This record gives sequence, structure tokens and C-alpha cells, in this order.
Amino acid sequence: QVQLVESGGGTVQAGDSLRLSCAASGRAFSIYTMGWFRQVPGNEREFVAAVTSTGITTTYADSVKGRFTISRDNGKNTMYLQMNSLKAEDTAVYYCATKLNTYLSTTNPTNYNSWGQGTQVTVSS
Repeated sequence: QVQLVESGGGTVQAGDSLRLSCAASGRAFSIYTMGWFRQVPGNEREFVAAVTSTGITTTYADSVKGRFTISRDNGKNTMYLQMNSLKAEDTAVYYCATKLNTYLSTTNPTNYNSWGQGTQVTVSS
């Protein structure tokens, strides 16, 4: 089991940047695909981005492509989400998660095994 802790959320203006971090402890971090999801109250959890265990392959939701960058540092057991050109519609609680089975869909939250507690990102227009 992996324990995940997100940090870096906050309140910013539209057009600003934020970098989220996800620190992992427990089982070997480097074996997992890692993902970022976000959720607004009353809505389903939405895929944002994912990175494979080696960090070589990344996947993004169309809504964040070109603005967000996902990365990981396996030596530090940490994953990051650099968010640039933030928009009001990016406002949500952001969660990081791990996925062990590489054959399952990366964008489906039900395929992820462990979740952090979330960090709030609020973008004011």
C-alpha cells in the first residue's frame, strides 16, 4: 500500500501558475503509473494527467493540454503537476493516485488503487 500526500494548492488569479506535489511513502513508488484527477462538488472525479512508472510517457486531458505538465522524480518518491495559464474552470480539489496494472485505462479513476486526501485549487477570474 502506498500513502500519498498532495500539497501546493491555493488561491490564484486567472493566468497565474501553481505547482502541485504528491509525496509517496510505502511500497516502491517507481513501479506505479501515477495520475492527477480533480473534482468539483456534485461532479464526478475528472482525469487531468498521468505519467508512466519511468516518467517517459505522459497523458493529458484535452482541457489542460499545453497548459499543465506532469512529471515525477522517482529518487524523491514525488510527482508534480505544473499548472500554467490557470483558468476559473480549473478550480477543483486535485487528487493524486497510483495505478499498478498497466493494462487498465489510465483515464478511468476506478483503475487507480491509492489516493491522496486532495488539495484545493481556486482560480479567480
